[in-house]
Amino acid sequence: MSMPTAHKESADKERLDARAVSAWCLYDWANSAVPTVIGTFVFSAYYTRAVAENVSLGTAQWSWALTASAVVVALASPVLGAIADAAGPRKPWLLVFTLLSALGCAALWFVEPRPAYVLFALVTYGLVSVCFEFGVVFYNAMLPGLVPGKFLGRVSGWGWGLGYAGGLACLSAVLLGFVQTEQPPFGLDRETAEHVRVVGPFTALWFVLFALPLFFLVPDAASRRLGPAAAVRTGLATLLQSLRNIRAYANILRYLVARMIYTDGLNTLFAFGGIYAAGSFGMEIDEVIVFGIALNVTAGAGAALFAWVDDWIGAKRTVLIALAGLTLFGAGVLVVESKTAFWVLAMALGCFVGPAQAASRSLMAGLAPPALRTEMFGLYALSGKATAFMGPLALGALTLAFDSQRAGMASVLVFFVLGGLLLLPVREARPEAGAA
Repeated sequence: MSMPTAHKESADKERLDARAVSAWCLYDWANSAVPTVIGTFVFSAYYTRAVAENVSLGTAQWSWALTASAVVVALASPVLGAIADAAGPRKPWLLVFTLLSALGCAALWFVEPRPAYVLFALVTYGLVSVCFEFGVVFYNAMLPGLVPGKFLGRVSGWGWGLGYAGGLACLSAVLLGFVQTEQPPFGLDRETAEHVRVVGPFTALWFVLFALPLFFLVPDAASRRLGPAAAVRTGLATLLQSLRNIRAYANILRYLVARMIYTDGLNTLFAFGGIYAAGSFGMEIDEVIVFGIALNVTAGAGAALFAWVDDWIGAKRTVLIALAGLTLFGAGVLVVESKTAFWVLAMALGCFVGPAQAASRSLMAGLAPPALRTEMFGLYALSGKATAFMGPLALGALTLAFDSQRAGMASVLVFFVLGGLLLLPVREARPEAGAA
């Protein structure tokens, strides 16, 4: 007997489109190469050690570029999101920012190991960072329209897990294929650091290649047939209206404030985890890199494994469990003296990093009104950048006050606890299945 039409349509809404979901998750694999290879492990180290006048000044300059880009992202993301919501489709915006980010990465090839290239390197990386973050706003906003509400946590977790894997795969490829080889391929000159500079165009190619399936296989929101000028006017008017009626979105506002606090803790943990490992446990640079890679592996595994937990008990509870795990194992990391114990506890802590990030995204997807999703993910981006200085500032102040790295890193736990407490009164919601 054939299924009645109404029941069949209902069942279709409850299914996952495997090709579209795979393509969406693959974008996480694609774009994670940028922060991993360019921002964290390879190009940032090359800049501070070979381009800047000295390591200390280079580190400060790199942080200034990141701070400036964070300010731009925080201010512009909600505006761009509102305009995109007014126009309808998100993929055109995502395509533009993906290509701009990739072109910026490719341009880093021209940064030679001389101080004369400092300004070019910082401006180029700042633009890469801004375009990358703008792209993530539109990418995240596609999630709730792609999958039924009961699968939000699962797909978000799969994406985060695949993202960690993609970043590490690209890192392994550039380290083994170019950076650490005695005879680099294609006649690359080690004297002018071409074997390191090539990571820019390689990352750009990786990003574009693996991002392509999303643009062919993932459905997009319908066009509202507004011209560019009309979309800008409508989007800005909607954003202003949202800000005037912010009390109507009090629940979302509470969530964004909570996320702002615990995300400061997460960002600080990643920014200073390697420094803490080197300073308190005497790790050499190669061991710190291995430690960072291992931490990313556990974070990716945690994101993938907790994906089902998110759909089972809800995103809010998953975030709270992750914050509790981060606090518990983080406290252990701060009191142990043995390097072996540090490794064990740090890897356990890493298992809760991915779930905190992935479930935060699915929670936002569930809370955002369908007509304002990109705008709300713009505010979500704002909440991740607005107070990014607080974590490093608190860590630095406590480190100096107590003359102790352990005291400084303890500030991270405060952000996790405070963020969790602020999250408690947030009411979780789920979007309707497949709503665009």
